[in-house]
Amino acid sequence: MAEPVSRLGVTLSPRAKNDALVGPHDGGVKIKIAAPPAGGAANAALIRFLAEILALPQAALSLAAGQTGRRKIIRVAGLTEEEMWLRLNRRLRRNGE
Repeated sequence: MAEPVSRLGVTLSPRAKNDALVGPHDGGVKIKIAAPPAGGAANAALIRFLAEILALPQAALSLAAGQTGRRKIIRVAGLTEEEMWLRLNRRLRRNGE
């Protein structure tokens, strides 16, 4: 059986004070990353941050679209869409407490 693969729409805000999962936004999520966009640093930081939130190795996540824009599509290997959203929502609930 094939490994599940999901896609996550992300609106990225680089050069933030801290890395943060802000919440649902435009059918995906909004994430703030402290790294600047220059040289792909914000993209790399986004992958690291999402891997931590989703409890996946960084290699399971890749940038499917939006290399240079704020709107990105992240390919998430190893999770169904339902499991991905459960993990994101769990983190959002923790942040809200």
